[in-house]
Amino acid sequence: MDLKTEIAKIFKGDLDTSDETRDTYSHDASIFELRPEVVAFPKDTQDIQALVKYVADNKQANPTLSITPRTRGTCMSGGAIGESIVLDVSKHMTNLHEVTPDYARVQPGMMYKDFEIETLKQGVIMPSYPASRDLAGLGGMVANNAGGEKSLEYGKTDQFVTELKVVLRDGNEYVVRPLSRDELEAKMGQGDFEGELYRRTFELIDGNYDEIQSAKPKVSKDSTGYHLWDVWNRDTGIFDLTKLFVGSQGTLGIITDITFRLVKKPTHAGTLVCYMRSIDRLGEVIPAVLAHRPATFESFDDNTLWLSFKFFFAFLKRLGFVAWVKLAFQLIPDGLVLIKGVPQLILLIEFTGSSDQEVKEKIHKARLDLEQFNFTYMEEDETEEKSRKFWLMRRESFNLLRSKVKDKHTAPFIDDLVVPPARLTEFLPELRTIIKKYKLLATIAGHMGDGNFHVIPLMKIEDPNERAKLEPAMKEVNDLVIKYGGSVSGEHNDGLIRGPWLEQMYTPSVLSYMKDIKELYDPQNIFNPHKKTDANWEFSFSHIRKSF
Repeated sequence: MDLKTEIAKIFKGDLDTSDETRDTYSHDASIFELRPEVVAFPKDTQDIQALVKYVADNKQANPTLSITPRTRGTCMSGGAIGESIVLDVSKHMTNLHEVTPDYARVQPGMMYKDFEIETLKQGVIMPSYPASRDLAGLGGMVANNAGGEKSLEYGKTDQFVTELKVVLRDGNEYVVRPLSRDELEAKMGQGDFEGELYRRTFELIDGNYDEIQSAKPKVSKDSTGYHLWDVWNRDTGIFDLTKLFVGSQGTLGIITDITFRLVKKPTHAGTLVCYMRSIDRLGEVIPAVLAHRPATFESFDDNTLWLSFKFFFAFLKRLGFVAWVKLAFQLIPDGLVLIKGVPQLILLIEFTGSSDQEVKEKIHKARLDLEQFNFTYMEEDETEEKSRKFWLMRRESFNLLRSKVKDKHTAPFIDDLVVPPARLTEFLPELRTIIKKYKLLATIAGHMGDGNFHVIPLMKIEDPNERAKLEPAMKEVNDLVIKYGGSVSGEHNDGLIRGPWLEQMYTPSVLSYMKDIKELYDPQNIFNPHKKTDANWEFSFSHIRKSF
C-alpha cells in the first residue's frame, strides 16, 4: 500500500501526490530541488500529532520517512523542501486566535502581511519582518529566526516570541516558554518524556556553560546552528526553550502555535539618502550614522540602482499606473544626480518620531553632521511617501534579478553574511575581488547598521562550468567572513546551503553539542533531515536544480 493511502487512515486534512503539486513543492526560493512523495495539508494540530506519531512508529521499517514543515516556501537556504512528506500549514492553519496592544497568538500558516493588517488595528507591529514581508509566513519567520530592516532597532524574531506550542517526536504537543529556576526544577523533576528533555538539555548546556557562551558569534545578528547560549542564563536564572526552537528550521519539532510580543508602530518616519562614490571612508561613516540612533540603516549597490532604472517598467504592475507615474517623476532628479558619477553605495538612513517635525529635525541634524564625508549627493525625504522610491529599489532588487534577466537565475549561496560594521571598509573590497574572480554578476544590498549583506549572484546553474564555481566561491567567502569575525548567516539560516559549513563557524566540541541536541530531540532524524547539523555538502550539491 502506498504512503498516501497509509497516511489517509490517520489524517483529516488534504493529501496530494499529483505530479504538478510534487513538482511545485520540490522547490523553495533556494537553488535546490528535493521532490516529496506526499504533500500534506493538516487541518489542525491533531493532524500533525498523528502524522508525527505515524512517522516515528514506521521509521525503522521505512528509513526514508521524514517530515519537512513548510509555510510559504520563501526560504532561500533550502530549508522548506524534503524528499518524503512536506507538511504545508499555510492552507488550513492560518487562524489569528487573539491580538491585543501587547501580544498576539497565531497559527504558523498565517501570512505576515495579513497578520500585520490585524496588529495595525491596535497600532502595533511585530517588527522583525524580512524583505519578503508580502510573501512570508509566520511559521517560516520563526523557523528561520527572520530579521530585516527593523532589526537594527528591534532585534530579530527570537526577541518577540514569548511562547510556542510544539509537537515533539512522541507525537504530543508541548508548551515552551521562559521558566524561572523553580519552574525549571519542577519540569526536570517530572518522571516523563518532557522532564527528561528538560533535564538533559539543562545538563548539556550548564555542564559546558562557559564554552557555549564564548561560542556565541560576536555579531549583532546570527541564524547559524542552534543558539544554545541563549537557552540558559545563570545570571537571570531564566531557562527558555523558545530560543532553541526559534531558528531551528523545523529540525527539532513542529511548531503549531506562536505567541508574539508586539511593539507600538512609530507614527512618523523619514529617510536621509546618501550617495557614496567610494567606500574608502565607510568605516568612519557607519559609527557616525549610528551615533544619531537611526531606526533603520540600509544600503544597496550600483548594480541594484542600475537594475531599478533598467527594469523600471516592471514596477508598473507592482504599483499601478498612477503610483508608477508619480514614481517616474520622483526618479528624474536621481537620474540627473548620476551625471556626477555612479555611486558605489546608496545609504538609506531612516528616522522615526512622534511628529513630522521631530523626524525632520533628526534628519537635518544627521545631514549636517555627515556632510564631512563629502557624499556625491544627499537627499532629505522627511516623509515615508517621499522616500518610497528608495525602499522599493532596496526591497525589490531580488525580485528584479529573479524575473528580468532571462538567461541567468538568482543563485543565493553567499547571500546572508554578517561582518562587524567596523571591518566593512576592509571586507567589502575583498568580497568584490572574490565576486570578480569567479565572474559573478551580483547585487549587494544590506542592513548596514548590522553589517549584514545579501549578495545575490546571477548564474546559469544548469551549466556545469557555472555549478563548479559554487563550492570554491562559497569557501572563499566563508573564510573571508570568519577572518573578519563574522557569521555566514544573519537571517536566512543554514538549510542545505550553509549547514555543511557549520564546522567553519564553530569548534568541533561546540558543534558536537549542537549535534547532541539534534540527537536528543530527534534521534530517528524524522524532522527535516539534511538541514543544519546533519547537512552534508555532497548531498546538497547533488540536489542543486538542473533547470529553472
